[in-house]
Amino acid sequence: MSKQYVRTPKRDSRSHSLAVVVENARKTIYLAGVSNRDENSQPVTESFEVAARTAFERLREGVERAGGTLADIVSMTVFIIDVRLGDEFVRIRGEYFPEGACPASALITVAGFTTPGICVEIQAVAAVD
Repeated sequence: MSKQYVRTPKRDSRSHSLAVVVENARKTIYLAGVSNRDENSQPVTESFEVAARTAFERLREGVERAGGTLADIVSMTVFIIDVRLGDEFVRIRGEYFPEGACPASALITVAGFTTPGICVEIQAVAAVD
């Protein structure tokens, strides 16, 4: 399988690609949204950084259980509770994906989530070789 990351300097600075072209993928995994809930489904609320990292760990667990890795994620849609958290989220996301190999992404601010204490949700698609 090959992946081509369509990059621009602006997109690189925001830890995502303009597009990801996947050829000859063996398996596509559509991941349900994961949020800042711990293993007991309780919201993790110490800080946005801890909440975002919790969401990424839930994402990692989901993709690995389905037979992939974070590196296989080619697209993600991210919902955050406050527009002022966007830059912090981008910084954290950059730690989970190698430079130049970030998924295509949308970052959306929402008015709220169905559970109090939730501040971030990530939905993703992975292409596995």
